[in-house]
Amino acid sequence: MDTIDTMRAFLAVAHEGSFTSAGKRLGLSTRLVSKYVAQLESRLSTQLFNRTTRSVALTDVGLAYLERCRPIVEQIDELEDLVQEKQTALAGLIRITAPTGFGSNNLALALVPFMHAHPEVDIDLKLTDNRVALVEEGIDLAIRIGVLRDSTLIARKLSDMPLIVCASPEYLAERGRPGDPMALATHNCLIDENPADATAWRFRTGNRDFVVKVAGAFHANAPAAIANMAIAGLGIARCPHYVVARSLEKGALEHLFQDYETESFGLYALYPPNRHLTARVRTLIDHLATRFRSY
Repeated sequence: MDTIDTMRAFLAVAHEGSFTSAGKRLGLSTRLVSKYVAQLESRLSTQLFNRTTRSVALTDVGLAYLERCRPIVEQIDELEDLVQEKQTALAGLIRITAPTGFGSNNLALALVPFMHAHPEVDIDLKLTDNRVALVEEGIDLAIRIGVLRDSTLIARKLSDMPLIVCASPEYLAERGRPGDPMALATHNCLIDENPADATAWRFRTGNRDFVVKVAGAFHANAPAAIANMAIAGLGIARCPHYVVARSLEKGALEHLFQDYETESFGLYALYPPNRHLTARVRTLIDHLATRFRSY
């Protein structure tokens, strides 16, 4: 039995916490994955997993082996990818993580033409609003929005993501249209809690930067929820452009303070610095940069 195959099976089980899920990840039967791991344990004369009817967990030896096994398999995969790069067709798996709202719509739509152009590439898209450890989770690429924290990851900026202050025509008819950003202090503002200082809305006009402290009856940690409340006429929202673009086009929301500049978040592609950037991942990043350039 190929040692690398048994190591790949071990890594998949360690990542998934299940022989069945590991088999689906590798495209193998559960029985074969179990056989591979058993042969690896036999060859090493040690137990790598504690198995019960409900769970699979690494032993202390398994954890130590995982730390040393993963980089070896990654280097072999990178070597194979280098050979594949000499071929004209891109092939292989790309594992991506992205925020749930952006990933479900904008990113998924952006991936469609890429997958049509490269049918031999498989995409495994994991959507979560939590931070994911790329190396530990075996992720090739992370798509993130906002101000990047200090990180060892390599980041490529795909586009700027402006924040749009907006409200529904119904709200403006009932409460009046604010003449300038300072008037927001008298309005019910819908608060997206994702920014560090969520109630400090920043504006710029000419050479003057200023902050307006806002307050309101509704807070949420998802921009889509904020936008939906604004569409329902409950208040004034500040959302990334991608969240409200269609509502602005349809007239369900109106863009306020267009003579003022607002904050702009970045849209980034991130990947580990110690991992060879395969041709398929590099081509996908270039595709996304072109796709999102006009945001």
